[in-house]
Amino acid sequence: MEDFQLKNGNHEEEVDKILKNVKIQVGEKKRKKGEPKQNSANKKKKSQAPNLIPADLDDVLGGADDEPGSIESGDNAFEWMISPTDVSEFYKNYWEKKPLHIKRSDPAYYKTLFSTKAFDRIIREQRVLYGKNLDVTSYDGKRETHNPEGRVFPAVLWDFYNNGCSIRMLNPQTFHNGAWRLCSTLQDHFQNMVGANVYLTPPGTQGFAPHFDDVEVFMLQLEGKKHWKIYNPRSKEETLPRVSSANFEQDEVGTPVIEVDLLPGDMIYMPRGTIHQGNCLSDEHSLHITISAYQLNSWTDLLEKLLPAALAAASQEDLQFRQGLPRDFLLNMGVAHEDKTSSAREQFMEKVKKLMTKLIDYAPVDAACDQMGKKLMADVLPPALELSEKARTVLGDGEKWNSSKNTVVNRVEIDPDTSIRLIRSTAVRLVSEEDTVLVYYSTENTREYHEVGEQSLEVGSDMAPAVEHLVTTYPAWVKVEDLPLEELEDRMKVAGDLWERGILMTSDPLEAHYDDP
Repeated sequence: MEDFQLKNGNHEEEVDKILKNVKIQVGEKKRKKGEPKQNSANKKKKSQAPNLIPADLDDVLGGADDEPGSIESGDNAFEWMISPTDVSEFYKNYWEKKPLHIKRSDPAYYKTLFSTKAFDRIIREQRVLYGKNLDVTSYDGKRETHNPEGRVFPAVLWDFYNNGCSIRMLNPQTFHNGAWRLCSTLQDHFQNMVGANVYLTPPGTQGFAPHFDDVEVFMLQLEGKKHWKIYNPRSKEETLPRVSSANFEQDEVGTPVIEVDLLPGDMIYMPRGTIHQGNCLSDEHSLHITISAYQLNSWTDLLEKLLPAALAAASQEDLQFRQGLPRDFLLNMGVAHEDKTSSAREQFMEKVKKLMTKLIDYAPVDAACDQMGKKLMADVLPPALELSEKARTVLGDGEKWNSSKNTVVNRVEIDPDTSIRLIRSTAVRLVSEEDTVLVYYSTENTREYHEVGEQSLEVGSDMAPAVEHLVTTYPAWVKVEDLPLEELEDRMKVAGDLWERGILMTSDPLEAHYDDP
């Protein structure tokens, strides 16, 4: 998904032509919606085996004539990424359980995601910083980092590479449209932030010591080959960890459960806590990208938000939680008394168990889940919009300056019969806080993690039903006049406020009502 460039001619006139063509395409799509399609060979049917999914991500995600919701697009992208493994089989047998190696014998399968040529272009044309965006590393029995300060310059970096150093780009999605597009699309499958790293390793070297990560990892080989050793977690305590490990010594990791050469088009999935190490073979370099998800997205993370809220509610509503502790509890409880048996200890423990059991009755589970969703809005990448989508959002539609006329043109407004829907399922989260309701949204995030702060819009309890309707009916199109608010003026206001923040997409580009002929 590369941005188009205009080589010659008037920029505004060319953009107007493109937008008019989008209107025609969308109109034809709507007219043909009820007609049987003549050519459906490139569409994946549910009855088809997963290995029939085309290796081109563009085919998987569809285009203007086939516009699924973002959840379906995310599901399709994930199915493509792990094909030919069936998605249900993957989640039943591998997810958070054990690693999976997929050998395809198709070197071009992941070719559109990233390349060494693209990496070289990025460091030449964009401001990439050591430590923040890129690490230079080596491993010869001991892991070392060799980052200079400041900006990455190609001549310096390639000299490191020629001297046997590995290169890790920490956020390729910030700089490369293909990586951004895949990560952004997969976010709607996982309903979780998805990130990426790229690793470039010279022939005959190893850049990292054995270690495990705190994320679910999908390692996709792009160029060359790499020899991998994959180890099970060393203990139950290190299974599905919430933090990544330090570097291990070789004698600390045991015997590998998978040892394999990863070739272009191949993939390895590793659950959190899976110890791994890779070294490049002597005859060629290696380039791979890791797609990662599910960092701090466990039951523990939910309960960290839920339990304090439950305790606050219980303390306010239930007298038993406010009653004083037994006068002699310090004489019977604590480390010094834990091996003793007494009726006072037994009564104290029974009381604690009773209160802990009652605590669930006060647990605001939905509110805690909304807090997880609120955090997600700040974490995720912004939507990677296709041109036909952008032309139906505030990013591409609406007023613009026409230099030939020296005036503003395309003065549009949303009408009551305008059909709208959320731009993505991960675009908003409706959260009740104190005495009001807010919409937290991700559409103004940048491709750099947490470069901007939280984005929110107060809608209040009166307007909240309209947003709730858009969330629960997604991906269906909804006419503004059908939003469940009493006054048409309120329906128009909610739609306008959401559209102005890039949260909504219209089914067609808006019509200009006020332009002079």
